[in-house]
Amino acid sequence: MSYVAQRQRAHEDPEGFWMEEASKLPWHTPPTRALSETEDGRWQWFAGGRLNTSWLALDAHVEAGRGDQAALIYDSPVTETVRRYTYRQLRDEVARCAGALRGLGVAQGDRVILYMPMIPEAAIAMLACARLGAVHSVVFGGFAPHELAVRIDDARPVALITATCGIEIKKIIPYLPLVEHALELAEHPPQQVVVVDRPQAEGQALTGVQQHNWAALMAEATPADAVPVDATHPLYVLYTSGTTGQPKGVLREHGGHAVALRYSMESLYGVAPGETYWAASDVGWVVGHSYIVYAPLIHGCATIMYEGKPIKTPDASAFWRVIAEHSVSVFFTAPTAFRAIRKVDPKGSMMAGHDISCLRTLFLAGERLDPPTQIWLEDLLGIPVVDHWWQTETGWPIVANPMGLDPQPVKPGSSGPPVPGYQVQVVDNGGIPLKPGETGHIVVKLPLPPGCLNTLYNDLDRFKEAYLETFPGYYQTADGGYIDEDGYVFIMGRTDDNINVAGHRLSTGEMEEIIGGHPAVAETAVVGIHDELKGQIPVGFVVLKDGVDQDPAELEAELVALIREEIGPIACFKTAYVAARLPKTRSGKILRKTMRRIIDGAEVPIPATIDDPAILDEIRILVGRA
Repeated sequence: MSYVAQRQRAHEDPEGFWMEEASKLPWHTPPTRALSETEDGRWQWFAGGRLNTSWLALDAHVEAGRGDQAALIYDSPVTETVRRYTYRQLRDEVARCAGALRGLGVAQGDRVILYMPMIPEAAIAMLACARLGAVHSVVFGGFAPHELAVRIDDARPVALITATCGIEIKKIIPYLPLVEHALELAEHPPQQVVVVDRPQAEGQALTGVQQHNWAALMAEATPADAVPVDATHPLYVLYTSGTTGQPKGVLREHGGHAVALRYSMESLYGVAPGETYWAASDVGWVVGHSYIVYAPLIHGCATIMYEGKPIKTPDASAFWRVIAEHSVSVFFTAPTAFRAIRKVDPKGSMMAGHDISCLRTLFLAGERLDPPTQIWLEDLLGIPVVDHWWQTETGWPIVANPMGLDPQPVKPGSSGPPVPGYQVQVVDNGGIPLKPGETGHIVVKLPLPPGCLNTLYNDLDRFKEAYLETFPGYYQTADGGYIDEDGYVFIMGRTDDNINVAGHRLSTGEMEEIIGGHPAVAETAVVGIHDELKGQIPVGFVVLKDGVDQDPAELEAELVALIREEIGPIACFKTAYVAARLPKTRSGKILRKTMRRIIDGAEVPIPATIDDPAILDEIRILVGRA
């Protein structure tokens, strides 16, 4: 079926379309209907069906006679290690881990926090939780103790799984001091902590909790069978930045998630079972959940878990080596990665000696793909370079060129047409649909397709407020842009206070709260400005309290340290300007968009609502744009 035909059928007969896709998975109890409504007014997919995502990803392939096929390839240039697992080996490891967790009291519905580096044990732990019907919540290993503690208190886990360290290029980052601090900050710390002892940082210990050694638990564990659960049973909670600084727990369910991911592998990514698929991301992010762990394994591919960087591990040839060595057919990463490679190796000379003829398609997402980078990659690789757009909340692409159906013409600057199942529209501030080419709020007509969130963890009211109430009948993406006359979607940037730093969605509101806590600061604004390498980076403006006379460079260093401590180095916060005042509307709202445009060097019309236009020149002088 063609892209146009699939999109039309998904629009006109969503139940029939998605029931047909659901039938392509082996269910314990097949669903009898696709879409239904809950008592509290939420939509849900495949209620009544029963399955287990871990069983789909592992046992089903072993039972189908494909147990000796490659499933997980761990490639770690930072430790000079390559480790391969077949489907049978990975199933056995996951079953043992599930048995170990069950021995610690983890049961169906319990939450387990994972604070892990990019090692096989992270994927094994995720799949083991799913096997028991427990709900995992992965926290990126680079997050600061405060961020980990906030997530612990929201999820209230019965156990936490971590490792003794992470490795950033050559730097060893001890995890247990961070975990211990987080447990001290948390009001509801788990009493059981499982630790993977890495040789780069052995012998660390926690105090005040029961610490278990991963290897010892695995050696003594009795393997656990997969527990069939309802299709609507939670699979995981993944926290994403909220505009208040309080993270939002995106809740994903087993059934719709599995159906959507299998469909995406076949129809969007165009990859076949048995091929090698690589998503160069981290399990702490949604890409790592969907396209390192779950989608490739559900679809029967080999997936790569890469512990390294696009450069400096050891150099800008790192990606080419992995693609060639493991015969990668489809590769997915962020534009930031290739901007870093291009900066170091603009002619692509480091591809020499690496046969990457196996690579069929390159997908990029996580931030806007700028046309110069796209054109550079197309010229360098001679294969389709596909931009696509999606969010933590959706769990799989909203807009993409369907490479597994009939690929559409590429338009630089656009992520492509909407994926079948998503009815994407652009509306004005009042929710009125706009004409092709007119810029506004990008929204998706409800109900969202399978795999997308239908609530936040333990916070239905906030889910409705954050995503549904601004534009009734639509899901608010909080991205702005336009749709052209051919139906192609162009994403132009966020419409809330979240910014995208190298694919990491961070809250400027949270940064403002942290900076505002400094004793010298009376008022602050943080804006995301354009950065060639990372897409966006945050820049702060502060107004000092009366009577404070602190050296600006000294204050800037203190504020950078604060952000690093509370959020982590991934925030890339390095600049803070001391201003006499901030531009505001007459009602007192800070004109952040105007400030951002001034720093980016864009033409800035004087806002009609500004209190004092003279302040714009003050900001220009301050940032060197006068």
